Amino acid sequence: MRAEYESVGFDGVRCFGVRQAQTQAANRRARVLLLLPVALLFLSLLGCGKENVRAEAPPPEVEITSVKQQDVPLYTEAISTLDGYVNAQIQPQVTGYLVKQNYREGTVVGKGEVLFEIDPRPFEAALAQSHGQLAEAQAQLEKTNLDVARDTPLAKESAIPQAQLDNDIKAHQAAQALVAAAQAQVDQANLNLGFTKVRSLIDGIAGLAKGQIGDLVGPTSVLTTVSQVQPIKAYFALSEQDYLKFGNQINSASRRQQESGKRNLELILSDGSVYPGKGWLVLADRQVDVKTGTIRMAGAFDNSSSILRPGMFGRLRAVTGVAKGALLVPQRSVMETQGSYSVVVIDSENKASIRPVKPGERVGQMWVITEGLRPGEQVVVEGMQKAKEGAPVAPKEFKPVETKGE
Repeated sequence: MRAEYESVGFDGVRCFGVRQAQTQAANRRARVLLLLPVALLFLSLLGCGKENVRAEAPPPEVEITSVKQQDVPLYTEAISTLDGYVNAQIQPQVTGYLVKQNYREGTVVGKGEVLFEIDPRPFEAALAQSHGQLAEAQAQLEKTNLDVARDTPLAKESAIPQAQLDNDIKAHQAAQALVAAAQAQVDQANLNLGFTKVRSLIDGIAGLAKGQIGDLVGPTSVLTTVSQVQPIKAYFALSEQDYLKFGNQINSASRRQQESGKRNLELILSDGSVYPGKGWLVLADRQVDVKTGTIRMAGAFDNSSSILRPGMFGRLRAVTGVAKGALLVPQRSVMETQGSYSVVVIDSENKASIRPVKPGERVGQMWVITEGLRPGEQVVVEGMQKAKEGAPVAPKEFKPVETKGE
């Protein structure tokens, strides 16, 4: 055996190792072939499980509402600025030093109420001087009157020359003129003394004081401004096209008095609330602004509570027409993408479809749709991002939440 093993040598060992490796590889292939059907069966069962899970997933839930059809008013809106019905700048009519402020800033003042006082002493002195000049002129007038009375009979008897009487008469007339001039100076001095009390020209709300105690003020100084705010004006601008469209209504309304005029203006304040009282049209400006192509208009609103103040901004709107049988959907149901508008419509099988629409006027929280919808169709209000084209959804009725606004 040893000799036989030696005869085989290294080649025999090599051949034995090759045969052993081939046998092991064949065994592994056999095991793989036996396990392959089991693996395929497991994978098929696993795939069927995923399909079952996918099929059992519920459709997304969305909130829908019906397209409403009704007659709706159409509004024209414009940015508005409030201003006093009358604004009076309070300026002194004489020059002097301010010594007193008699009103509280931001409060209601009456016409003729004293707002400021200027040092009256120089004007009291001027008045006294003018009274003295008047007394002197009156004394001169009395003397000339006596001269005329004494010389008139003497001239008739030729006791004195007629020329002397003529001189007496001329001197008397000159004295009368001096008395009149002196009286005018007294009146002016009285006026100037009265002007030291700076009064309100109108009933209204007085603004902040622009003059301080001790300031030297004069006729060019603005001490404060008083604005009449009951009623209050609301200025706005209309385009030339809108003016031509409603020109006859505007002109007829501006000619009517406040009592008989139709109040159809609404004021939307900066916080979104609607002012409770309605206003009326007051005037249209005489010309169109050539730079902007607009014409300035003015409306007015009752403001007994003085809640509206000059300088406030808002939106002014008025009903300018009625859309018959308009189709309405909530504004939040309309999607805008690069200038295009669309809604998600739910059909009778609860499947979603994205449909392009053409919106019109906005009415409160609703939007008029002029093209793309029919009355009674269901549109998605909430959950539009969940709805896919042609995919089923689980719809439920949308319940709007009441909020303060228009």
